[in-house]
Amino acid sequence: MIKKFIEKVFGAGRVPKGKPAKRNADGWRVYTQMEHGIHRDDLSQAAISVCDGLQREGYQAFVVGGAVRDLLLGRHPKDFDVATSATPEQVRAVFRRSRIIGRRFRIVHVMFRDETIEVSTFRSNHTDADANEQNSRADEHGRLLRDNVYGNQQDDAVRRDFTMNALFYDPSREEVWDSVHGVADIQSKRVVMIGDPEARYREDPVRMLRAARLASKLGFTIDAATEKPIRPLSPLLDNVPTARLFDEMLKLLFSGHALSGLETMRELGLHKGLLPVLDKLFDDPVVSPFVKLALQRTDQRIADDKGVSPAFLFAALFWHPMVARWRELESRGVRSLQAMHEAMDETLEQQRKTLAIPRRLDPMIKELWIAQPRFLQRSKGKAYRLLGQPRFRACYDFFELRAEAGDADKEVAHWWETFQFADEHVREGMLLADDEPAKKKRRRRKKKSAAGGEAQPPVLAEANSGNGPE
Repeated sequence: MIKKFIEKVFGAGRVPKGKPAKRNADGWRVYTQMEHGIHRDDLSQAAISVCDGLQREGYQAFVVGGAVRDLLLGRHPKDFDVATSATPEQVRAVFRRSRIIGRRFRIVHVMFRDETIEVSTFRSNHTDADANEQNSRADEHGRLLRDNVYGNQQDDAVRRDFTMNALFYDPSREEVWDSVHGVADIQSKRVVMIGDPEARYREDPVRMLRAARLASKLGFTIDAATEKPIRPLSPLLDNVPTARLFDEMLKLLFSGHALSGLETMRELGLHKGLLPVLDKLFDDPVVSPFVKLALQRTDQRIADDKGVSPAFLFAALFWHPMVARWRELESRGVRSLQAMHEAMDETLEQQRKTLAIPRRLDPMIKELWIAQPRFLQRSKGKAYRLLGQPRFRACYDFFELRAEAGDADKEVAHWWETFQFADEHVREGMLLADDEPAKKKRRRRKKKSAAGGEAQPPVLAEANSGNGPE
């Protein structure tokens, strides 16, 4: 009853307003449960168990970062991270089911039945005079290569990236601790860098991508001082391992706000070396509707808590660049099927220079692409072979998405929507005859194209030639 009364009066998961919280002896603003509205049971049981276990052993332990931010915004966090005064070895000694991982950042994974809690030791600023050079090292651009200098809670707060991510929640006392005005910035809906933005971006250029992602995901604006160095420092992303860039791009694309996230990236000039195709993807009147619709569909699936496929989204992003290369190779006299396979390989390899797209995604991406001309082949044998493919539904969804965006024939998409669910009798009546006159007509069209007549887009040409990818 008391809990329900508090929720009714103060609200659950809200950003504190009114007078700022009182400061403790160490200068932290400490918000009580009645001020911040977060309840201990808003956390996962695993996160509570980790904090309680460490505190029983005499260590400080807090839930930190994005989980606290999301709880203040009334969101339900997917992950809970813990920061503690205990070293990785001490954490390992407290929890039997745990392991120490990492080189650049040594952390501990504490494993529960259905959840893993990431526990990190409070870290110090790498520029501290007493920092051990062996444990804290930067490259010639200022990017941190290793950062294992331990510190106290205040050190850990100021070395984090944005003020909204430097909040600490103590489950035992149900208090939010803030030393960097993070609560105020959340209330103002601003992304604000802790410290000097230029220096912090040089330490880790991925923070520029993170600023774009958080702003679009939360509907925040980027603070002017935080935004100012981004465009001139964007070339620093060239020095970041492609695997890290891929991980950050996945977070952006599957944040539920992929479209606005990519638009923000482009506005900040972050796409130049990372996704240069964005200029065409957003400006081309033919390409843009399809790409934007694919991003919107992805956002909607995430909002509906449905599964999403990285391969499907990357296939959509790079479909038109692949088709453009396909047409170019065909115009040079390369046979259509060979040209398509070369175009697929070249497109993916070109993108892999900046994003480490896992090669395990290649078969799915290529299968989606190869299937597209086959949807125009609706004779009995070819229609049933396509329908029998294990990933037919994903291939059809890709074609239907193209049709809705005006990139493919809507009548054909409707035909396949009906055909795949019809009984055998209805299907037999729907199949198109592949008779000899039609074949002769296609051969004449192909000869005309080879003689300098009006060339068809390769997707249509493959279907009409009867020699599309099988």
